[in-house]
Amino acid sequence: MLTGLLIKNIKCLIQTEDLPKLKICGSEMAELSSIDNAYLFISDGIIAEFGRMEELQDSKMVIQNQEVEIIDATGRFVFPSFCDSHTHLVYSGSREIEYTDKIRGLSYAEIAKRGGGILNSAKKLHETSEDELFIQSITRINEIISLGTGAVEIKSGYGLNLADELKMLRVIRRIRETSPIEVKATFLGAHAIPEEYKNNRGKYVDLVINEMIPVVASEELADFIDVFCDQGFFTMEDTERILMAGIKYGLTAKLHANELDYSGGIQIGVKYNALSVDHLEFTGDEEINALLGSETMPTLLPGSAFFLGMADPPVRKMINAGLPIALASDYNPGSSPSGNMKFIMSLGCIKLRMLPEEVINAVTINSAYAMGISETHGSIAKGKVANVFITKEIPSYEFMPYAFGSNLIETVILRGEICPPTPLKGG
Repeated sequence: MLTGLLIKNIKCLIQTEDLPKLKICGSEMAELSSIDNAYLFISDGIIAEFGRMEELQDSKMVIQNQEVEIIDATGRFVFPSFCDSHTHLVYSGSREIEYTDKIRGLSYAEIAKRGGGILNSAKKLHETSEDELFIQSITRINEIISLGTGAVEIKSGYGLNLADELKMLRVIRRIRETSPIEVKATFLGAHAIPEEYKNNRGKYVDLVINEMIPVVASEELADFIDVFCDQGFFTMEDTERILMAGIKYGLTAKLHANELDYSGGIQIGVKYNALSVDHLEFTGDEEINALLGSETMPTLLPGSAFFLGMADPPVRKMINAGLPIALASDYNPGSSPSGNMKFIMSLGCIKLRMLPEEVINAVTINSAYAMGISETHGSIAKGKVANVFITKEIPSYEFMPYAFGSNLIETVILRGEICPPTPLKGG
């Protein structure tokens, strides 16, 4: 006997697609398809049918499902779950002391030179067992699920040696195996230069290429490979070598680029067909022209720019040029200690001057593209995975980014199931 989940009397069903798109670009980002007074029917974890309530009585699919759980969403909106395409949420401890240093005026680079930043997190992670790291990380996963995220990309990069990078990636794999959230893993061994290699960066690059990448690939621990190509971190030449090695082993390129300066990272990302280039605070005409016509998604991380007090990327110029834009949280202990994608939407509107429709597209279909999953996630379309959330009673979809400090999510559904927390256990 077939079973299903019916959400009825939806005030507005957001991001509906009859002919699904892989991404939304330029002026089309200001458009948002929706259905008022709608229903959504889910079967076997997949979106099976949706439409207006007056059409529901004629639905043969719903009638044929004899066991149907019903949710009455009167006064509520239904959105596709957020896709967070850039996080570092597998980490140990926190770095609030550096937060105080930032308040006193030290820059990100100055804190890093003093042994803070990424190297601080690497030290903490080295001292933490895999089980404890998993427990800390699954707590964060439960948090972001409750805040509406249904798909997340998680990077390594706080290991900076083979054993600890593998520890992180194995924790990411355990999250994928135990949580209902969709998970993509990224190997980011080139996140910073370890202290012992600070005078011989090339030797560390060789270690990443010759030792780390082959093992990561052989254990099938990562989907993507990433490099922090920026001032004070990895050069364009380092980045090209690492990306080429990763691609050779079947890893798709992603890139940290142009957060601290014009690094050339955007152009390298496009050259190696990176799925996304991320941060992009320093983006000019040359970078925009490189991205136009490419398959690379420009991904902005307004949480870290906000937290660090950095200049914002030229978003309006990018959209007006015809580019797509994705937004992600950059959830990490040093520069963006939050995975709240609703707040990222608000920052998109307040700081980047994006329209509500643009930020919704940026945290759903375009961020799904930046994870390589827009064929199955990021919108309400027949055959896509049933990852959605139901809001509390709200007046409009614009209210979501407007009410920046309020938790407006009432019910989370992942893979067609109403979500309880993932148990906190190691082992």
